[in-house]
Amino acid sequence: MIILIFDVRDRKEVDKQLNSLPNEWKNIDVLVNSAGNAHGLSTIDAGDIDDWDAMIDSNVKGLLYVSRMVIPTMVARRKGHIINLSSVAGKQTYANGAVYCASKKAVEAISEGMRLDLTEHGIKITNIAPGAVETEFSEVRFKGDKERAKKVYEGFEALRPEDIADIIIYALNAPERVTIGDVVLYAKSQSAPTTIYRK
Repeated sequence: MIILIFDVRDRKEVDKQLNSLPNEWKNIDVLVNSAGNAHGLSTIDAGDIDDWDAMIDSNVKGLLYVSRMVIPTMVARRKGHIINLSSVAGKQTYANGAVYCASKKAVEAISEGMRLDLTEHGIKITNIAPGAVETEFSEVRFKGDKERAKKVYEGFEALRPEDIADIIIYALNAPERVTIGDVVLYAKSQSAPTTIYRK
């Protein structure tokens, strides 16, 4: 196992780290793009531009930087599977989240574009759009405010990280003839990005 730790927002660092892989590790079969930072929850007129940059740089540009390094070897070998984690926020925009939703709509568009460009090369593309998953996501959004973040998941059973992992494994293990193109996962109590039925 090789672990590389780097900031996907830094294109030079992405290039340096992925180029540092030994030759036997450079032919990557599966790429899971899971960067998904949300920063702040404000109306567009009051948005923090640094927050906007962080979301676009990580969620969109970071995904592109890493993918651009990996895809050519997949094309050359005519095999590979790319899984992009978007969000239900990429399916439906919600108030006070315009830029985060835009970044996830971009992931949706990139996934679709990848499928159009890469299917002829034998590469599978899967887009997975989770709803409310209980992770550190809300702590990041609320700048470390654990109490506020905890309230996001109160009164209902949110999705768990292993639920998303199960879908990833399912997509990867589908028969060679099958591409799982697009999957939306909601918690049982959630019917839309901001509609959650709490007890």
